[in-house]
Amino acid sequence: IQDLISYEGTNITSCFLDDKTKNQSQFQDFLPLMADKLGGDGLVEELCNGFQLLMDRDKGVITFDSLKKNSSVLGLQDLSDADLLSMLREGDFDGDGALSQMEFCVLMFRLSPDLMDQSEFLLEEALEQDVHDFQY
Repeated sequence: IQDLISYEGTNITSCFLDDKTKNQSQFQDFLPLMADKLGGDGLVEELCNGFQLLMDRDKGVITFDSLKKNSSVLGLQDLSDADLLSMLREGDFDGDGALSQMEFCVLMFRLSPDLMDQSEFLLEEALEQDVHDFQY
């Protein structure tokens, strides 16, 4: 989880929010660095850990209330309710008002165009590892 919150001394808060707009995602620079360091499986594992930090323990999804309550873990406590709702809506593909683990991971990839460019490579790497693990 420490890799998700901090990457080589860089606090995620400074990577996630632009100081000028306070709402523009800067994950474009952060997630590719994590992907390079951790590989495809490691990145997905860290995203899942991030999901666990933000989710409602009883419901197993990220709700508005759980996001608001836990956003300070990522240094996002200054976001308005409207910003938090916007984050939920952007990733909520099934319209239930919450983010499942899959929706959260897809949203994180979508917020990172550079990572989207690398996603084919990461998928191939993960598949090769699965084939290798299966053979041995």
